This record gives sequence, C-alpha cells and structure tokens, in this order.
Amino acid sequence: MSVLILALTAGAVVGLALGALGGGGSVLAVPALIYLLGFTPAAATTASLIIVTATSLTALYAHARTGNVRWKSGALFAAAGLLPAAAAGAVASRLPQALLTAVFAAVAALAAVRMLRPGRTDGARTTRARPVWAAGTGAGLGALTGLLGVGGGFLAVPALVTVLAFEMQAAVGTSLLVISANSLASLATRGATDAGIDWTVIGPFTGAAILGAWDGKRLATKVTGTGLQRTFAVVLLAVAGYMLIDAFV
Repeated sequence: MSVLILALTAGAVVGLALGALGGGGSVLAVPALIYLLGFTPAAATTASLIIVTATSLTALYAHARTGNVRWKSGALFAAAGLLPAAAAGAVASRLPQALLTAVFAAVAALAAVRMLRPGRTDGARTTRARPVWAAGTGAGLGALTGLLGVGGGFLAVPALVTVLAFEMQAAVGTSLLVISANSLASLATRGATDAGIDWTVIGPFTGAAILGAWDGKRLATKVTGTGLQRTFAVVLLAVAGYMLIDAFV
C-alpha cells in the first residue's frame, strides 16, 4: 500500500508540473522511480518514457483544445529528433548504471538553472527562424529523450521561444507535441531490450500524472508561472545534487 501511495503522489507532482510548465516535470520521474520506488536507472528511464508519453499526449490534447499548439512547426521540430531519440534509446540500456545516474543528475541541474535564470523571451529573435539551428536543437532534444527518459520540455520551451519566435503559451503547447513524438520514438527501440517494468507501479503513477497534467493546465491559466517555476527549480536542484552524490560516493 505504501508503494501505491508513493506512486500516486509522485505521479501527481510530475503531471502537475508538466501540465503547468510544459516541461520539467518528467525530470522528477526518474529520481522518484529510483529512490522512492526501487527501480534501477535503466528500468527507470524506460518507465519514465512510458509515463512521459502518456502524460504528454494528455496535456497536448488539453492545449490543442485551446489553440496553443502549432502543429506544422512543431512537427518539423520534432521530426529532427526522431532518429536521435531512437538511436539513444537503443544505446541507453548498454551504459553503466552509475554513468546514467550522473548524466541524468547533470541534466537535471541544467534544467533547474535554466528555470532559475530563464533566457530572454523579449523578442530578440522574432523575425525568421534559422532552420539549421532549429534542426540541431530538435535533434539534441531527441537524443536527450532517448538516452535519459526525459521529455526535454525544459529545453524545448525556451528553444521554441527563441529559435522559432513562439509566444510562451504556444511554446508550452507545442513542446508537448515534440516531447510525445520523441518519447514514442525512443520507446520503439527500448521495447525489445528493456524488461522488468512493474506495471503495478507504472499504471498508478501514469494515471496520477495524467490527472495532474489536467490540473496543471488549469493552474497555468490562473496563476503566474514564475513563482511555481522557481520553487520547482529549487527542488530539482536539490534532487540533482543528491543524485550526483549518490553516483560518486
């Protein structure tokens, strides 16, 4: 029963953050699966992809209903990441567990720093997007998703704002399209190599995350995201620090 409660609680937090911020919530899924629910790093990244895919698709539907998804641009951005996501997903299960943990912690710390010190979104690049830059960013996000089991929304949102000149609401909604596509591509290669996924844990975790994503979407329309984002960033930074210590001590 305690495992079920932990799975439901962690899933609700992940979904809430993902729905409200368009990304970042999935970064908490892996450490929650490892340290709270006893998954190995490799199994946690695969399980995280399942959770991220289901939750992102749900949140994507919610944002699409309000017109916050730019389908054509988002599809092109996501397409650049499909092959890197699939390739990284196939490689991930062959890497040392400690290395996966350390790399994940470093990426989580980067996510926290980006949230605490957001880049400029004042229209510094509001004319024509740079196709090569956009393709490179999309490919990098795909590789990140495939390797670590995170959606990469904490990088996708600022990238869509600065590279493709999206307004924030459109960037949040469209990032969910990118996350969903990359996660599905990575899962396609991981399915044959990863086993031992405990569906009695993943099922409740995913269900709670989906419900949390709907609440997060509603929360995003009522409150400013700055305070929520900074609070989440501080928590994420603490988690990243703990994971780095655990990987090397």
